[in-house]
Amino acid sequence: MKTKETLKDFYKIHNHDFSKVGQFNVFERGGFACSTTSLLPNRRDFYKISLIIKGSGVMGVADQAIDINGNALLFMNPLVPFSWEANSDEQTGYFCLFTEEFVNQSLKNESLSKSPLFKAGGDHIFFPDSTSMDLLANVFKNMLKEMQSGYANKYELLRSYIQIIMHEAMKIQPAEAYYKPANAAERITGLFFELLERQYPIDAPSQIIVLKNANEFATQLNIHTNHLNRALKETTGKTTTELIAERMLKEAKALLQFSNWDIAEIAYCLGFEHAPNFNVFFKRQTAQSPLQYRKEIVSV
Repeated sequence: MKTKETLKDFYKIHNHDFSKVGQFNVFERGGFACSTTSLLPNRRDFYKISLIIKGSGVMGVADQAIDINGNALLFMNPLVPFSWEANSDEQTGYFCLFTEEFVNQSLKNESLSKSPLFKAGGDHIFFPDSTSMDLLANVFKNMLKEMQSGYANKYELLRSYIQIIMHEAMKIQPAEAYYKPANAAERITGLFFELLERQYPIDAPSQIIVLKNANEFATQLNIHTNHLNRALKETTGKTTTELIAERMLKEAKALLQFSNWDIAEIAYCLGFEHAPNFNVFFKRQTAQSPLQYRKEIVSV
């Protein structure tokens, strides 16, 4: 089974020998072999925020690939597989790495809980203007200085710097992406997606999703299935079943691509007692069998 890449794995890949790996670290990209060492597509067990000032490459996030050429802010979290392939020698900027231990409630307060740092879907790559780039570069410089200080509460101060970065990204992000629910349908939709995402990602063959259909989600939300369907249809234009299937398909593709589990194991994790049922589901959604999809991805 292909497990998540750990912080120590990350340092090893980049030829950095750290005997003491803390809950937070910040680096300059130019001193970390960012131009010669690629990140393979995988999930990690840590968070990473990168500010690219100079340098080009291809960033892969989930099943998307985006060309980057300087002036970019990237958010990566344990929920989403990501990769990086540099295609220029000059790579400048900064990045910070931190663990779940570093993330406390202050970083997940009401306004920041929908930040790209914690989301499984949506945007994770932003292209700041020159004013934002100056602000962000100064924040990273301050974090570098703070890591060398002996200040007793430096981790609290570092969390404050991370909050500044997150807020800056939310200003770059279209404001409508962060509105508060205006009615009951939107509130129900938000609760539904929270339940849906809580089941993913699947990290081990023994992990099995619990909520698999509209009735089970409605029961968990203590509402009638028809009420849930109406709310989701009103806010998303899709039915409960369609949204569940979309998220399940996304996870199935990730497991077929990033794990070496056999098809039956993947099917079982996704709530299919019999692999043929999973094959029918996957083929209905993609016009390919799971095995055909895996072979095509591997060949690419």
